[in-house]
Amino acid sequence: MDGSPLRWDMLTSPEIQTLVQQGMDLAILPVGATEQHGPHLATGCDTLSPEQVALLVSQHTGVPVLPAIPYGISLGHTDRWPGTISLQPQTLIQLVLEVGRWTVASGFTKLIMLNGNGPNAPALECARIQLRHELPRARFRVLSLFDLSPRIKAHYFSDASDIHANCGETELLMALLPAAVRPDKVVDEDDIAANKVFSYDMPATTRSGVVGRARQASVAGGRRLADMLVEDFSAIVRAALIEPWPELAEPR
Repeated sequence: MDGSPLRWDMLTSPEIQTLVQQGMDLAILPVGATEQHGPHLATGCDTLSPEQVALLVSQHTGVPVLPAIPYGISLGHTDRWPGTISLQPQTLIQLVLEVGRWTVASGFTKLIMLNGNGPNAPALECARIQLRHELPRARFRVLSLFDLSPRIKAHYFSDASDIHANCGETELLMALLPAAVRPDKVVDEDDIAANKVFSYDMPATTRSGVVGRARQASVAGGRRLADMLVEDFSAIVRAALIEPWPELAEPR
């Protein structure tokens, strides 16, 4: 299936109802952040990236994409650099709970949260566990853009273990949304937090807000990464559409 992406916010209520009546039971929720990404990437990087990938996957699978959540857990950036807007973890949990409940109320029984910001993951998992408890006839999954598959993870983390505005993040937007990149302002910074016992906030580990080798980014590399993301996430989505309940656990 290839066509226009199904954006939830561009569909009418009857159109969404028709999707459900035709058997569509899965929706994708991109979850990102608004935070500094050095001098060369837009603050919306972690929202724009999963949103763009989700929309491309929607074209291939016919699964609707909910409006992206543009705020996440960005506390580690502090207020050292302008532009960061962070939620508290409990705020993100509550927001995702409410979105999940209303999505299920519209008739969808499967929800995949596609995360674009690493620190969001614990809060999203908390929301997933709560939603599963409240809505046992529905199913929920949290996936992060940068580790959808081993080859994607290897690509993203090839230049740093604690990536931020690095080669992978930069070149994906170079390929998918070049207006979000300032090529003349790209900088590199080594990952000095690697192999440490503790984690540290960004001002302790980077001067520019960048961690990784962003100067290695290319449009061609971004296209390769985008192709991998769309192919591997589409495979997950297709499997989710037909996955039966486990034999020993009929839905309650």
